[in-house]
Amino acid sequence: MKKKLVIVESPAKARTLSKFLGASYNLKASLGHVRDLPKSKLGVDTETGFTPTYVIPRDKSKIVQELKQAASKAAAIYLATDPDREGEAISWHLAEVTKSNGASYHRVVFHEITEEAIERAFKHPRSIDMQLVNAQQTRRILDRLVGYKISPLLWQKVRKRLSAGRVQSVALRIIVDREREIEKFVPTEYWTIEAELAKKTARPKKGAFRAALVGLDDGTRLEIHSQQQAEAITAELEQAVYSVAKVSTKKVTRQPAPPFITSTLQQEAWRKLRFTAKQTMAVAQQLYEGLPIGNEGNVGLITYMRTDSTRLAHQAVAEAREFISRKYGPEFVPPHARSFARTVKGAQEAHEAIRPTRVQREPALVKRYLTPAQSKLYDLIWKRMVACQMSAAVFDSTTVDIAARGTKARYLFRASSSVNTFPGFIILYSEGKDEVEKEEGKDSLLPSLEKGDSLSLLGLFPEQHFTQPPSRFTEATLIKMLEQEGIGRPSTYAPILSTVQEREYVTKVGGYFQPTELGVIVSDLLCRHFPDIMDIAFTARMELELDEIANSDRNWVDAVRDFYTPFEKSLKTAYQVMERVKLPDELTKEVCPRCGKPMLVKTGRFGKFLACSGYPECKSTMPFRVKLGVACPQCGAELVERVSKKKRRFYGCSNYPNCKFATNSKPLPQPCPDCGGLLTAYGQQRAKCTKCGYKGRVPEIKTAAEAKSEAVPT
Repeated sequence: MKKKLVIVESPAKARTLSKFLGASYNLKASLGHVRDLPKSKLGVDTETGFTPTYVIPRDKSKIVQELKQAASKAAAIYLATDPDREGEAISWHLAEVTKSNGASYHRVVFHEITEEAIERAFKHPRSIDMQLVNAQQTRRILDRLVGYKISPLLWQKVRKRLSAGRVQSVALRIIVDREREIEKFVPTEYWTIEAELAKKTARPKKGAFRAALVGLDDGTRLEIHSQQQAEAITAELEQAVYSVAKVSTKKVTRQPAPPFITSTLQQEAWRKLRFTAKQTMAVAQQLYEGLPIGNEGNVGLITYMRTDSTRLAHQAVAEAREFISRKYGPEFVPPHARSFARTVKGAQEAHEAIRPTRVQREPALVKRYLTPAQSKLYDLIWKRMVACQMSAAVFDSTTVDIAARGTKARYLFRASSSVNTFPGFIILYSEGKDEVEKEEGKDSLLPSLEKGDSLSLLGLFPEQHFTQPPSRFTEATLIKMLEQEGIGRPSTYAPILSTVQEREYVTKVGGYFQPTELGVIVSDLLCRHFPDIMDIAFTARMELELDEIANSDRNWVDAVRDFYTPFEKSLKTAYQVMERVKLPDELTKEVCPRCGKPMLVKTGRFGKFLACSGYPECKSTMPFRVKLGVACPQCGAELVERVSKKKRRFYGCSNYPNCKFATNSKPLPQPCPDCGGLLTAYGQQRAKCTKCGYKGRVPEIKTAAEAKSEAVPT
C-alpha cells in the first residue's frame, strides 16, 4: 500500500511530525529552499513581464532527486512547510520540482507542532495560495534587481566585492544618520540641586529623604545653566525655610507586556540574554521544530517564531489562567482574560503570538533536556506568556511637594516614592528596558509626611550635568526602529542585522552599531543617486504593497514595474555622473619585513590582505590576520583567525609555518581552571580544554572573554 508523503524543511521537524502521523506517512526534509534565482546572472527578464528563472542549486540536486522518487511512489503529497509567505513559496517550489504524475498535492499549515494542531491541519488541507507565493516572489525579485544592478556600480566606482541590498541599505542609512546626529551634537551644561531633609520632630538623619528642585512655587520652570547660577541659588536655599506644601498618594497599576512577536522577542533576548537576532531565531527554530524531551519524545516547545500578531488561542489563554490560579493563587488571575490589540502595521492576525505549546511544561521541568541557550530562550518565552495573563501589579505612589521660602523667591522641591502593594505579574517577569529608556529619576522611601510639616535642611547637593547625544543603536533598538518605521517583516530583521555587519559596513562596539568609513561612503553614494530606495517611507510603502499582493489587492507584475521603471533611470544616471571614490588606506601596526615601512590593509578578489605602504618601490604583501589576544599553547606566539582555501574559518598560530598549531574552535583568553591549558568555545556558552579535556559552562570562565570579544585586526 502506498504511503502518503509529507515534505518539511528540516529533519528535526520531520522527526517531531512522525511521532503524530504514524506509519502510513513517509516524511522527507527539503533542507530549506530547493530552487532559487541563479547566482551567475540576474535571473529576471526585465523586458517581458519580469519573469524569474529558477534553478536548482548544485548542493540540492541530490535532495531534489530523492524527493522526486518519493513523490512518484506516494499516494498523496502533503507540503508542511512553515506557515508564512516564505514557507508558502517553498511549498510551491517543491510542487514544481517534484511534479508527481498521479498523486495529489495538499498544503497543510500549523503554528505549533502539537498532536491537536497536526491532526487539525491534516484534516483541513488546502491548495497552495499563489497570492502568498507571489508576494514572496516579488520581494525576491525586487531584492535581486537592486542587488544585482547596484552592486556592479559599486564595484566600478568604489571597490570590488561590495554589494547593496534593498532593505539592508536603508538600515545602514539609519545607522549612519544616527552617527551623524552624535557627531553634530553640542552638549549643553545644566545643573540640578537636591536637598536632604527631615521632619523637625525626628532625630537628625532619622527619616531623612531627598527632594529635587523643580522650579518656583508658582509653577515657573527653573533652568540652571552655570555654576554661578547654581551657587547663587544654593546660597539662598541654605537660608530658606522648608515645609510640606502638598502630599498626594494614589494607587497605580502596571499592566504586563503583550506576548512576544518576532521583533519583541529579538529585542528582549538582546536586553536580557545578549543574544543576537540571528542567534535568537536559530534557537527559536529549534524550540519550534521539536526537541527530545525525556519520555515524551520529540516535542515542539513553542509556537511559530516568525509572527507579527499578538493574538493568543483561547485554549492557550484558558490553560495559562488555570495554571496561574493553581501556582500563585486566584488573586493573581484577572477577572477577564487578557487580549492584546494589534500594534504592528500589516500584522497577519491569522497568526499567533510566540508562546509555549503547553504552559504545564515549566522551564525547570525541561531544562535538563535543553542546551543553555535553548533553556534561557524557552524560559523567556514561557514567562512572558504566563505573565501576560496575570493580574496587574499595584503600587502606592506618593508625591510630596515641598515649599522652600527664601529671601528673594519661593522655591518648589519634589520627592516621590512608589511602594509595591501587590506584585501581580512582576512576581514572575518584568520587561527589560533599553539603556535610553531607563528612568533617571531617583525613587526613595519617604517618611510619613503631612501638609504643613516643618522640615530641617540637612544638606544641599548641586550637581553639574551635560545633555547627552542620542545613543547608537543596539540590536534591540535597531529592530524596534525598523519595526516602527515599517521596514522589513518578522523574517527579515535578523538577516538585515547580519548582512550590514558581514559586508563590513557596520561594526559592533560594546554592543552598539557603528558605521565603518566604507559604510558611510556607500550609504552617502546610494542616498545621492538612489533617493527612493534609500528613503525610509518609500521602503515602508513597498512592504505595504507586498501585503496588498498577498491579499489579492495588487498585481505583482505591476508592482515590480512601478518600482523598476524609475529605478532603471536612476541607475543609468548614476553610471554617468557618479565619480570614482578613493577609499583611504587603513594603517596597521605591522611593519614590512623587507623595508620596515608600515603595512596597509588592502582588499583584493580574495578578501583583505596587508601590503607595504612603500608600494610600488616595495611590493611586499602579507596575509590579513585578526589577533585574538590568546597565546599559542605550543610556542607562546599569538593565535590569529585564519580562513582556509575552502573559505572555512579556523584559528592558528601566528608563527606558522614554524608552529603548526590550529583549532576549529575559537580560543578563549582564560586558562583552563584545571590545568591552565588553552580553552576553546564549545557549543552554546560552554568551553573545553585542548589539553586535559575539561568541559564547563562559559559563565564560570567567560568574564574576561567578553571584554575581549572584539578582535583587533593587525
